[in-house]
Amino acid sequence: MDMRPIGVFDSGLGGLTAVRSLRQILPEENLIYFGDTARVPYGGRSRETILKYARQDVRFLKSFDLKAILIACGTVTTTSLDTLQAENTLPIVGVVEPTCRRALLVTKTKKVGIIATLASIRSGAYEAVLRRLDPEVEVIGKPCPLFVPLVENGRFRRGDVVIETVAREYLEPLKATGIDTLILGCTHYPLLTEVIADVMGPEVTLVSAGEESAFELKRLLKANGLRAEETRQGEAEFYVSDQPEDFERIASVFLQEDIRHVARRIDIDRY
Repeated sequence: MDMRPIGVFDSGLGGLTAVRSLRQILPEENLIYFGDTARVPYGGRSRETILKYARQDVRFLKSFDLKAILIACGTVTTTSLDTLQAENTLPIVGVVEPTCRRALLVTKTKKVGIIATLASIRSGAYEAVLRRLDPEVEVIGKPCPLFVPLVENGRFRRGDVVIETVAREYLEPLKATGIDTLILGCTHYPLLTEVIADVMGPEVTLVSAGEESAFELKRLLKANGLRAEETRQGEAEFYVSDQPEDFERIASVFLQEDIRHVARRIDIDRY
């Protein structure tokens, strides 16, 4: 048994989708979550800037005695995972490969769509992993740069005319390609599941990055003897780099618990 916590980070709110999955899949584990809300979104920035931010995020989380880190950010995973793994000795899990494996399991036509940030689509990481796992797969990628800022501002609910209009503009051309599986390649996007599903229709299966990476982390912890005592109930701590109030408001809705006056602000530039 290993009672040390797991570190989780993202550019803002999106990593809460991974937190929710971790609480369902590994309820006994303690979690330390950092959302870089002062610098969200990461998706439109250069590789160099994203790596700089990711290194700071990891250094902050390593100020705790962690046993593993989950990068709950598609942009960081696609641009910086290999570097971060090479620079650190503790296990670090990203969201890309577990999600790709799941997508290939569920697709029947081998026509897989990916929506993600501009940086993730430009990196080609999802496409490269999918083709490595199945050279016959057809991959259609679409950047959706407005999704993250809209989610961060609470515009993710069905019936919101702004997010529904943007979603149709992004997704209707993707639906027209005939894909049967759609990877939500940014951990913010599962907050838009209902809106995305309404546009894509029931014939398209949605695959969530956060959920699949949580299963991957469970396998890694088990294989290395790092699981906590399974009869206990884990706790979570939340840290942000900007004012915590907006984060807490949306996080409380999404996690279905009151986390007001719980999130703490830290100066990420110190790390």
